[in-house]
Amino acid sequence: MAARIYTKTGDKGTTSLIGGTKVLKSNERIEAYGTIDELNAYIGLCRDLIEIPHVKNTLKEVQDRLFTIGSSLACDPEKEPKLKIPDLKENDVLFLEQEMDKMDEELPPLQFFILPGGHPTVSNIHVTRCVCRRSERLIVKLLLRDEEHESLIVKYINRLSDYLFVLGRYVGKTLNAEEQQWHPRV
Repeated sequence: MAARIYTKTGDKGTTSLIGGTKVLKSNERIEAYGTIDELNAYIGLCRDLIEIPHVKNTLKEVQDRLFTIGSSLACDPEKEPKLKIPDLKENDVLFLEQEMDKMDEELPPLQFFILPGGHPTVSNIHVTRCVCRRSERLIVKLLLRDEEHESLIVKYINRLSDYLFVLGRYVGKTLNAEEQQWHPRV
């Protein structure tokens, strides 16, 4: 008989981190990696909606990195050094920067704030960007607490949200969706 997906071990509101430590499902760490999982699902939706092969491949790579980040966040930090968890690399951040630079070459300079939208695919990219920013806030709260220090995860998620903004503009251009300038009431 195949293993069942349900284990009933979380029925009392707890779950286990990688390494075996039990925590409440409302724990900051669970919230952070759960939001990364949500982000990954939205990236998958964007990948399904976008018809540009190169972008689809980039988003698949991003999904792989998000699994890496989720694995790191799902670990008991005291036990992580002893576990074999995939690592995020500085090259992963550089990859996003290079992809943004390529798209930026084909876009007009941004001279105003734009309203998200113009096409359902573009709107989904912007929703994904917002989930990415939320995950960034949760990760900063978890990893940085009261002290600012270098975190490659924070850097990657920050760059990913920038990438998603540029991607929204780029996909909008390929779909001939007009960017809507924000006109503040004064």
